[in-house]
Amino acid sequence: NILIGLDGLSYFMILLTTFLIPICLLLSWNIEPHTKTLEYINFFFLLESILIGIFCSLDLFLFYILFEAVLIPMYFIVGIFGSRERKIRASYFLFLYTLVSSILMFVAILFLYFKTGTTSYLLLKTFKSFDYLTENICWIAFFFSFAVKMPLVPFHIWLPEAHAEAPTAGSVILAGILLKLGGYGFIRFSLGLFPDSSAFFSPFIHVLSVFGVIYASLTTFQQVDLKKIIAYSSVGHMGLVTAAIFSFNYEAIFGSVFLMLSHGIVSSGLFLMVGFLYEKHHTRVLKYYSGLIHVMPLFSFFFIVFTLGNIGLPGTSSFIGEILIIIGCFKMNSWTALLVSTGMVLGAGYSLWLCNRLLFGNIKKYSIKEFKDISRREFFILLPFLFLVFFLGLYPDIITNLLKTSILNL
Repeated sequence: NILIGLDGLSYFMILLTTFLIPICLLLSWNIEPHTKTLEYINFFFLLESILIGIFCSLDLFLFYILFEAVLIPMYFIVGIFGSRERKIRASYFLFLYTLVSSILMFVAILFLYFKTGTTSYLLLKTFKSFDYLTENICWIAFFFSFAVKMPLVPFHIWLPEAHAEAPTAGSVILAGILLKLGGYGFIRFSLGLFPDSSAFFSPFIHVLSVFGVIYASLTTFQQVDLKKIIAYSSVGHMGLVTAAIFSFNYEAIFGSVFLMLSHGIVSSGLFLMVGFLYEKHHTRVLKYYSGLIHVMPLFSFFFIVFTLGNIGLPGTSSFIGEILIIIGCFKMNSWTALLVSTGMVLGAGYSLWLCNRLLFGNIKKYSIKEFKDISRREFFILLPFLFLVFFLGLYPDIITNLLKTSILNL
């Protein structure tokens, strides 16, 4: 059955989707190949429709169909409009990893249907006769699907490859929306339908999350491709989100949602800036850049602001999410909070390292002869991201008031 509904959680995910898709459409003026601009726009409209359907769906089978349907437009966006030679391989990575992991969720949904006679989320929430083994098996099946989509370490292999080969708009959607499908699924279905199993497996999730945060942060230092640096940064932030979701208190879950929204803005802004840099100078290798603040002041200003947002500086949107996650994790387990905090310190380290290598120092004239600052069009594309980074950081009550009831009713 087509059952749809909207609460605070769905509402903000839909707002994030409808904010980012028009930005992606504005990037269509410089896509390659130029002859396929109409197909490019159609793929993004199809993607937006599917994503809105996912966040509205209250039927498990409908959710599964739309959850898998997202792969179709993304496969073509990466495979056709990707920027490098390995784009076909990256599109297969994206498609096969997420498709295979979701088959277990499909089997679990069929099992629930034959056991209860319904796939309605609202009816299944009231169904209390799951035995211990059944609930654990279903939780594991859902977990693999959402963990790959997040992605949690060690299910993250497809993400850096997909980001590196995707066009700028594809990276914006991957980081801004598609990674949030895993977090949304954990909150809506894992916590909503299988609370006892979620509590049972929470130590396992915390271990994975802490390992993922530290591993992704250390791996980021070794990357030379600007897109891969931001991609591994996203893996680390998603580790924070999963640790918070399975801490089972209001502060942590609210912080995880807030951080997902903030990450969708900050990370998308960083990917846009890397895309603009690549279009001008045709390389994303970090060693060819240095001293950009001397020749690209506007670019440098936006990059510094988004870097500070990525760190979670007080006054930016990420700070609200991160401080609430730390508070919530301390309520659950002080060791988890301490180890997750070390990941945040490492995150500040690689963010400042990247900023220093890219913007400061002497210009490397032997690698790039002529530098161009961002254009007026690019400036106005980045301006809403700049506004939201500070607006949500200074006035978080706008989200708090609408989200509170949804989280308390999980």
